Amino acid sequence: MSSTLDTEIREARAAAEGSLSSAATKRSYVRRMFSEIAPRYDLLNRLLSLGIDRRWRTVALQRLQWPERPQGTYLDLCAGTLDVGAALSALAGFKGRILAADFAEPMLRAGVGKAPREVLAPVVADALALPVRDDAFDGAIVAFGIRNVANLDEGLREVRRTLKPGARFVILEFSTPGLPLMRAGYLFYFHRILPLIGRLISGHRTAYTYLPRSVANFPETGVLAAAMSRAGFHDVRWETLTFGIAALHVGTK
Repeated sequence: MSSTLDTEIREARAAAEGSLSSAATKRSYVRRMFSEIAPRYDLLNRLLSLGIDRRWRTVALQRLQWPERPQGTYLDLCAGTLDVGAALSALAGFKGRILAADFAEPMLRAGVGKAPREVLAPVVADALALPVRDDAFDGAIVAFGIRNVANLDEGLREVRRTLKPGARFVILEFSTPGLPLMRAGYLFYFHRILPLIGRLISGHRTAYTYLPRSVANFPETGVLAAAMSRAGFHDVRWETLTFGIAALHVGTK
């Protein structure tokens, strides 16, 4: 293994574990990593999740309760390749608009064409400093991106700032199964098989080392719910999906 690869792997692990020297350094690593894997990101999502990620996004959008405000304006945070925003825009009865914010421009570009631009507008923006006024959105959702935000507490407060009173914030994120047998199989796949497949298909040497470590070091369900409450959300609740492989958190401003 070359010294360059050694350095890249150490950086990926440090980013996932929150041990980089500053939030700015983590932000730089994550932006660069996602920009580099953007061309194969959708393919790997489908392959590595066996397509279950689409079902998870469907449930997350149901929890957003958008039919209460079908003509509203919604935030898709850490939008990546626009899967969530495109799915929301295609739902029968949706007549609103979606701002899809992500700080990795190549990810947004990879999703262009999934929905009409007048409905789904991609914007290059950092989750810690969204370029919108207070009380702008009728709801917000983030799918598999909140763990990549450089400062979780600041990110939650920033989302709350942009929501209208009564608006919901839905977080869909990976979790770790609680059942021993399921947990053992999941951890073996996530830490041994997934990085190998991800590296072979994406061509990126460390992105899929970062992924399982970032999940392992992200707050578990109850801890994340408490963080949402501290950020000012109320009626915070959570549920697990597919034996605890993923988790949904919902809070209201």
